[in-house]
Amino acid sequence: MIKDRNPYPKGRRELKHAITRLDCHLLRSGLRHVMRSDPHAGPGGTYLVRSVYFDNLENKALIQKKEGLYARDKYRVRLYDHNSNLLHLEKKSKRNNQTFKEKCRVEAEEYERMRQGDIAWMSEDERPLIRELHLQMQRYQLKPLTIVDYEREVFTYPHGNVRVTFDSNIRTSNRNHDLLNPNVPMAPALEPDLVVLEIKYDEYMPDIIKKLLQIGNRRTEAYSKYQLSRMYS
Repeated sequence: MIKDRNPYPKGRRELKHAITRLDCHLLRSGLRHVMRSDPHAGPGGTYLVRSVYFDNLENKALIQKKEGLYARDKYRVRLYDHNSNLLHLEKKSKRNNQTFKEKCRVEAEEYERMRQGDIAWMSEDERPLIRELHLQMQRYQLKPLTIVDYEREVFTYPHGNVRVTFDSNIRTSNRNHDLLNPNVPMAPALEPDLVVLEIKYDEYMPDIIKKLLQIGNRRTEAYSKYQLSRMYS
């Protein structure tokens, strides 16, 4: 088993905005001249991201997000383009205004055991993040709860380690956690004309990127895709 917990040694800054599809088109046109497109994307420049988020009956993760706590953690299992041979368990943490992420590989059958409530094996697993999730599932009764799908387009810039993403066609499974089923029913979780713009960087954002991103009247709310999905649950 691969031990790729892979913590970010330093936190990253993360900004999220809702923009119109027209603004997205204008921004994309400018960024293409300066930033690099994701080489793993499909022919259309995008790929499908699917995540299932863990929460409990008291909505612990959702409430912490809504209240904007400066210290909070969120667990999810993620795959891309419905590739069930490559799943990751991820822990996304917020500490003050910085974001941290850790992850490790999981097998499809391991996720199925988690969602069926068979979690005893996790307590002695060699992957620290699996053991940590087991403790959270025991202590707070966290369980896989809601799937979120969206189409992502990515641009990167080496200086400042900048990553700009456009997430569109955001959909929710309304409490269905059958992550590996490509035909699980999904419902829209955001107005069709809106796209979520995410900007991530390390210590600084280069001026050239700042200038390219100055367009339109953006909504400056923290657009959590998990929170959006639960609005429709």
